[in-house]
Amino acid sequence: MKDLKTMTDEDLVVLYAQGNNPAFDVLLNRHKSSVHSYIYYAVRDRDLTDDIFQDTFVKVITTIKQGRYTETGKFKAWIMRIAHNLIIDNFRQERNENLISNDDCECDLFNDIRLCEGTVEDEMVKDQVFADIRKMIRHLPENQREVLEMRYYQDMSFKEIADATGVSINTALGRMRYAILNMRRMAEENHIELAYA
Repeated sequence: MKDLKTMTDEDLVVLYAQGNNPAFDVLLNRHKSSVHSYIYYAVRDRDLTDDIFQDTFVKVITTIKQGRYTETGKFKAWIMRIAHNLIIDNFRQERNENLISNDDCECDLFNDIRLCEGTVEDEMVKDQVFADIRKMIRHLPENQREVLEMRYYQDMSFKEIADATGVSINTALGRMRYAILNMRRMAEENHIELAYA
């Protein structure tokens, strides 16, 4: 039997699915630092980070144990995606809890021209632009997509991105530059207009 620490993530997943618990310990030790950093940089709260981190690995365990993990050779990216989705869920829940009721206000918020955000057409154009951008992001190489999502969707600095992904700041900057160049090229090739203002 090969030493667990020298095995690939995918081999360890197979072993763990077959009941080899130490295989999961190796996976956890291998990825816990980057997953934890990734979550912390998004939520900026130690306790919340620990909660989401635990939820992430509970989901990982459950999915593997139920035989629902499909091997793609990208185990780390899969864990990060689970963590990312849990972070988004948390933000959504937080936003819903912080909504203000219209009933508490003297004025009618829904009929105040100063609070209007534009026409339905403006919103449709904006939604289309964002949908096109999301589509293009999905076609980027994984390392460029990761940097772009951390920078724009999680508002992380390049130093934080470098720490979370285990690369130098220059590499993170380079990946971002190539991501933007690739998206511009895709937009030109597909005649996609990226301005909505």
